[in-house]
Amino acid sequence: MISNPVLQGFNPDPSIIRVGSDYYIATSTFEWFPGVQIHHSTDLVNWRLVSRPLRRSSQLDLRGIPDSCGIWAPCLSYAKGRFYLTYSLVRRYGRTTEYGAQGMSLRDFHNYVVTADAIEGDWSDPVYLNSSGFDPSLFHDTDGKSYLLNLLWDHRSGHNRFAGILMQPYDTEARVLFGEAKVIFEGTELGYTEGPHLYRRDGWYYLVVAEGGTGWDHAVTLARSRDLYGPYEVCPYGPIVTSRGRPDLALQKAGHGDLVEAEDGTWLMAYLCARPVPGTQACVLGRETALQPVRWTADGWIEPSEPLAQVGQPAKASAEETQRYAFGSTLPEDFQWLRTPYPDALFSLSARPGHLTLFGCETIGSLFEQSLVARRQTSFGYEATTVVDFEPESFQQSAGLVCYYNSTKFHYACISFDEAAGRHLRVMSALPDPACPEALSKIYPLPAGPVELRVVSDGRHLWFSYRSDGAWHQLEEVFDATCLSDEATLPGHPSFTGTFVGMACQDTSGRACPAHFAGFAYTRRDAATEAASVPRRRVGM
Repeated sequence: MISNPVLQGFNPDPSIIRVGSDYYIATSTFEWFPGVQIHHSTDLVNWRLVSRPLRRSSQLDLRGIPDSCGIWAPCLSYAKGRFYLTYSLVRRYGRTTEYGAQGMSLRDFHNYVVTADAIEGDWSDPVYLNSSGFDPSLFHDTDGKSYLLNLLWDHRSGHNRFAGILMQPYDTEARVLFGEAKVIFEGTELGYTEGPHLYRRDGWYYLVVAEGGTGWDHAVTLARSRDLYGPYEVCPYGPIVTSRGRPDLALQKAGHGDLVEAEDGTWLMAYLCARPVPGTQACVLGRETALQPVRWTADGWIEPSEPLAQVGQPAKASAEETQRYAFGSTLPEDFQWLRTPYPDALFSLSARPGHLTLFGCETIGSLFEQSLVARRQTSFGYEATTVVDFEPESFQQSAGLVCYYNSTKFHYACISFDEAAGRHLRVMSALPDPACPEALSKIYPLPAGPVELRVVSDGRHLWFSYRSDGAWHQLEEVFDATCLSDEATLPGHPSFTGTFVGMACQDTSGRACPAHFAGFAYTRRDAATEAASVPRRRVGM
């Protein structure tokens, strides 16, 4: 029995495998670097991050990649003593505006595979597979042959974009696709058929796909065939995991699943889900991963072992739990940065011992070289603090504490310089609203020296504070936390990542002015946190 189905801090699009007594889950990382996260467990309850495989410049360079593109849907498999990891590198998302809503939807997907003899070890450089669609996975049959599956994308106007599941033989030794690529499954009336995984059991080939889109109608569909190439018969009982039509469930958007047989012979599904902030439809935590027990029926289909309504209730954590991060010789594993495989250009852990030094780079919304180091928000309510030593000499230089979803959605409490106000603190907000794309708080003058910055959230709102003299000074404005969510987005602009909170530094003059951060703390708060003062102005609400 899995008492807490949601795996805290996990990204979405899970792929799960078991090798002996070891379980591994790989998840997407999109524009965040390094690419792909792999967690390990021996009991399906306690998990630890063991690998981020795509970390060298020869493996991955995401500079210029749009928000929520990059690494999609990694799939882990294991055969003949070797681990395989397939994934999509997405370079373009969205439809061409000149054709309108019914026009062509041109996207660029490239699929790759990397391999390793040990999950924690160095992974190979990528081997190119194809560019016909996304969500690749490898199926290793019992006869030793392997096959690549992926969604076939059809960009043409009037055609089904999600044109079916494509399969082609793959030579694991020569590392090449060969033979004919064939569509083996066109999906059901739910549509948006993607995320294929193939299994063999009791003489049947079982195909699991995601359908219904990754939003509120998301679902996992099961089909089977006696022949590898089909035709595949759809499970007569409907989707095997879904929360569509059930707004009462704590876990929403359930879909994109992968099956694994546990060591004791029971079966489980890892799947994508999301948790709206109570009373809203805002998923500030982004898409997450959950585990669901399933069982085989007498007629050879799958059903949940327990209703999603029961399993899908996240276990309550302690009311307050603090993670404190010190900056030693290596970056704490919870932290990531954006896009570039050359982190030395962004930050240093040796420039000032005991500090994370960020070098001012491009703007906070840059898609190339942005000096921003952050960790995922993993609770609706939280408090995050850091101490920054930063002496800007120009309005082009800034550094501070940021709550960041993507380049179009963030609240950034940054220290900067103004000719009239001198050194000061101000919150810069980017909002997913064409009529009001950005907003600025009032200016708060600062004395010289290090400044401690704090942000507190109750899931719906953000309050920023600072102190340099022993007393906290809360900013007058209250900021909207729900705009940092999957749902708050511009048309055609994907939002898949969830909110991150961390540290940033910019210097658009090109002088790379450094900011030194002495530690970081993240405190989970389950209860709503109220501001001590009444706000004079609400930003982004």
